Amino acid sequence: MSELVCPLANVEEVFSTTAGAVYQCSRKNCFWLEYNQETTAFSVSDFFTFKKRIDAIDVEHMINDTTRSSDFEIIMPFRTERCFILAVEDVLQLRELLDGAKFMMELNSVVRTCLQMSPFAVFA
Repeated sequence: MSELVCPLANVEEVFSTTAGAVYQCSRKNCFWLEYNQETTAFSVSDFFTFKKRIDAIDVEHMINDTTRSSDFEIIMPFRTERCFILAVEDVLQLRELLDGAKFMMELNSVVRTCLQMSPFAVFA
C-alpha cells in the first residue's frame, strides 16, 4: 500500500487481484482502492457510487464503436483528486476487483450475522 495511508490506521485487505486491491480502514471508516500503481481513498458511500459508475460503462459499445472517442472512458470519482482513464481491459479489471470486494463485504456481513445467532437458532 502506498504511503498515503495514515500509519495509525487499521487497514485490512478486503479483496485483491493481480490488477489491484481494496482495503478497508476501520479507524477512518473508508475504503482504499489500489489500482494502476495509485491509491485512492473513498468514503463508504462514494466507494459504492464509484462501483455503480464502473458497472454502468457500456463495454460492448466501447468494443463495437469504431470512433476514437469510444476507446476510453473517463471517470472522475466524487470527492477525490483522481481521474481514471479506462480502456476496455481496465474497465473489466476494475469490475472484477470491485465485484470481489463487494462480495467479500457481503460475505463478512452474513458470517457476522450467523455468529451472532444462538446455536439453537441455527438448528431449529
